[in-house]
Amino acid sequence: MKTHRLARVAEAIREVASETILFELRDPRVKLVTVTRAEVSGDLQHAKIYVSIMGTEKEQKLTLHGLRHAAGFIQSRLAQRLQTRFTPVIEFVLDEGVKKSIEITRLINEALGQPGGAADTAVAQPDAEHPEQATSPTDVDAGPSFGRASGPTDGSAAADSAGP
Repeated sequence: MKTHRLARVAEAIREVASETILFELRDPRVKLVTVTRAEVSGDLQHAKIYVSIMGTEKEQKLTLHGLRHAAGFIQSRLAQRLQTRFTPVIEFVLDEGVKKSIEITRLINEALGQPGGAADTAVAQPDAEHPEQATSPTDVDAGPSFGRASGPTDGSAAADSAGP
């Protein structure tokens, strides 16, 4: 099957799943869920919906259990939206990508913050001993002037185009 069709179906699955979880699902176990992406098999028989769940590991497991319990309901909403012969059987998968990216960002900030902590503040704040390093709004170049007329300013170009 063509990849652009698979991508469109996967996007439709992601949209329907996120709207259904957000607006129609009334399970108290399902909260703080973000649908990150969806993958669909080549024959459109199976779909994996990747979700990011905020909270502790116990809350994540409870929410994922609630989502798996509501998979039939979400699949019925998906069947109403998709115009295919078969409705894909959906499976929810916990997406660790967001959690890992937050952890990597924390580690990078920690690594950069320890050795260069004093140097970072010196660069960000102007020196009191060297006030010429501080810039004021009047010191900054105005840059290119968009919207200003270019050409002669004596009005000769305007007179030429005015006509009789």
